[in-house]
Amino acid sequence: MPDTPATTIDEALAPQPSMRRSGRIDLLDALRGLALVAMAIYHFTWDLELFGYVAAGTAGTGGWRLFARLIASSFLFLAGYSLVLGHSPKFRARPFLWRFAKIAGAAALISIATWFAFPDSFIFFGILHAIAAASLVGLVFLRLPPLVTFLAAAAAFAAPLYLRSAFFDTPAFWWVGLSETIPRSNDYVPLLPWLAPFLLGLGAAKLFHPMLVARWRPAQGDEGNRKLWIRPLAFGGRHSLAIYLIHQPLLIGLVYAFSLVVPAPVPDPAQAYRQNCERACNSQDPAISCSTFCGCTLDRLKAQNLFEDLNQGKIDLRTDERIARIATQCTMEAQSGD
Repeated sequence: MPDTPATTIDEALAPQPSMRRSGRIDLLDALRGLALVAMAIYHFTWDLELFGYVAAGTAGTGGWRLFARLIASSFLFLAGYSLVLGHSPKFRARPFLWRFAKIAGAAALISIATWFAFPDSFIFFGILHAIAAASLVGLVFLRLPPLVTFLAAAAAFAAPLYLRSAFFDTPAFWWVGLSETIPRSNDYVPLLPWLAPFLLGLGAAKLFHPMLVARWRPAQGDEGNRKLWIRPLAFGGRHSLAIYLIHQPLLIGLVYAFSLVVPAPVPDPAQAYRQNCERACNSQDPAISCSTFCGCTLDRLKAQNLFEDLNQGKIDLRTDERIARIATQCTMEAQSGD
């Protein structure tokens, strides 16, 4: 995740030197470092799935999906919090533009790299893109009351629940987050609803940070003990952008090297088909039983001797009339509940 100016102290708080060394500001860096650890754990699981060591769909469903959303929310919250610390009591244009350029440049690099690696699901608007865009929006709220910021956060969170439209299905508007069809991407973090945690962090900093500084300023005798556990995480938090850019290529490289020595077990084709089918079906939020639909299509594909050719890529799902006929029949069966 990108660097945010958590180590920059509000000028109004500058007379408190202990806050520069430890205390609340180091704690923000440590929290970002902790989020980096969580992110690495999640991405490692994703890599294991990519190479076949865990079941397909593991990283995108259940508790792992919730885990990923909590990680993204934490980075956005801390980015919003740090925006206030870096630009109070006055906005500093040059540091902001330099930081924005680094984040936007890194986001573009991620898009280019993933387009070559995963062209069908490349990252066109991931967490870095979201932080860059939210930082621009956050400038509007720097001088507004915290209550206004919290209300805007609530509106951003609720927007995808009520304002989705086919108008936003055009790829040029996917970044907004209001399209009816969810685009495929390995890291899709659209502005809505993900602007919400950023604004929550921004509002929280304006409302609570002065009070927290006064209350949590560390005593001189406690600084050494605090640094024992804060220092490693805070170091990672201060270099979060670099760690974000290098950690996933490193993890993929390690898993790939391991796969050369201990190859992953070959999955059962039928089981893999059902898992992929149900994951795709559930992502579309249909009014049918995905388990029934996928079981039906699998049985009919086998009965018509089409499954092996489909599994080997010899059949085009988009144009083959036999596949379309099977899908239509199984959709009707799943809807009827038979």
